[in-house]
Amino acid sequence: MSSIGRASVLIGAGTIVSRVSGLVRTIVLVAAIGSLATGDAFAVANQLPNNIYAIISTGLLTAVVVPQIVKAAAHADGGQAFISKLFTLGTVGLLGATALAIICAPLLVQVYASKFTPDQLALSTAFAYWCLPQIFFYGLYALLGEILNARRVFGPYTWAPIVNNVVSILGFGAFILVFGGPQTRVDAWTPGMIAILAGTATLGIVVQTVVLLFFWRRAGLALRPDFQWKGVGLRHIGRLAGWTFLMVVAGQLAGIVQSNVLSGASGEDPAIFASQNAWLLFMLPYSIIVLSIGTPYFTQLSEHAAAGRHDEVKADISRSIRTLGFFIVAATAALAVAAVPATRIFTNGPVQAVAAAPVLLCFLLCLVPLAVLFVVQRTFYAYNDTRTPFFFTLLQCVLVAGGAVLAGEVLPREDLAAGVALTQSIASIVQVLVATVLLHRRLSGIDTAAWLLALGKFALAALPAAAAGFGVLLLLGGFDGWTTSSSVAGAAGAAIVGLVVLAVYIGILAVFRAPELAPALALGRRFLPRR
Repeated sequence: MSSIGRASVLIGAGTIVSRVSGLVRTIVLVAAIGSLATGDAFAVANQLPNNIYAIISTGLLTAVVVPQIVKAAAHADGGQAFISKLFTLGTVGLLGATALAIICAPLLVQVYASKFTPDQLALSTAFAYWCLPQIFFYGLYALLGEILNARRVFGPYTWAPIVNNVVSILGFGAFILVFGGPQTRVDAWTPGMIAILAGTATLGIVVQTVVLLFFWRRAGLALRPDFQWKGVGLRHIGRLAGWTFLMVVAGQLAGIVQSNVLSGASGEDPAIFASQNAWLLFMLPYSIIVLSIGTPYFTQLSEHAAAGRHDEVKADISRSIRTLGFFIVAATAALAVAAVPATRIFTNGPVQAVAAAPVLLCFLLCLVPLAVLFVVQRTFYAYNDTRTPFFFTLLQCVLVAGGAVLAGEVLPREDLAAGVALTQSIASIVQVLVATVLLHRRLSGIDTAAWLLALGKFALAALPAAAAGFGVLLLLGGFDGWTTSSSVAGAAGAAIVGLVVLAVYIGILAVFRAPELAPALALGRRFLPRR
């Protein structure tokens, strides 16, 4: 457990710095391009390589490669041959995928934003030519990082994005100095402006990938090009990856439906860029809490599953959900209360912040369920079962796409982004319920009653904590006070409200002597500088 605690702190500390610097990056980006029509055009272009990265990272590496590398470590060479062949194959595949995407850039933009105006489509396509080379470097970064994680070298994969954010902040800042901002007119962009903005975004990903190479020796591996891809089980990986590949492709298809529906609201109302920024806020606690604590658990869980220690797997599931739940429930309450000042970070004024806040609130409905899903889904992966996650994820994708289409038909433009976020949250909740039932049946119980009871106690403690946070927000001036006067004020206001919610939440659990409090606080104390 101590090794998991140390790894969690290492990943969590890196994630905190990464996400905070990511917030600064987005603040500077909004200052450069605004948060409406031009922002939507860049959001679509810059999201394309991220979508391919999602297929590579979530669809292939996390689900398949990590468990296989853990097994390969038992080979006589410690997995050297397997990893070299895998790395060579991945590099070749990434080069091909990147070249194909660049050729198809105009089509890809049209697929994701069919309701853009002609000027928006042209600008987004120009951005895409500069952004799509990120696919190769994103994929290489994911492949290197997951190999390091599987070898229990957790830090570099988490800390490398900080360099990306620093590069982006400097580049976007240079854009503002040269051209001013925000550049909100879609038809006013020159090739030089496009090259600096989108080129900066790509340069950050390149540097982020190169950073991982400096830490490679810690994994105890000596990579070399190896094009002999037979004999080390790559065919078995292909069979496993088939289901995860289809699963993530289904998610991308649902995302295409969402993006097209949202493109119809682009202009004066929250749309694609607003949804992406709300999701970025949503992912802040998810990344810091779920990924930092859950990633080391996944490596341990994979080892226990590979050894057939099913009782220890069940204990891992219950312990990780309860630990994640302690933190994630508090984060949900804090972010919900501070939705308006938090959203002000990524908008150009109080009115836009109030309009975009419901999008964040609707996403937050599924934050706790997705933390549970993280553990449940990866337990299936630890047993080399990628088929079952495909089916419960396919159900979610169908509900997401159907919900987005329904929202587009019945909701006005100003409520469209929030409606799409709400349907996605509902779909995710259904997915978690189905996945949990299936895992319970597979393992003949996963201590569901215990961790559900713990989550219920956390939720009850969060209610008065949220009320206290809302009272503080009103004392600070409410939705039109100083906390919405600027992006920096929004961040400061959200932090103040969040700290109040967290303090009251911990105090309530301490009064009732919740057994989960002590280990959670012990983990939290590891983040203090003196430790």
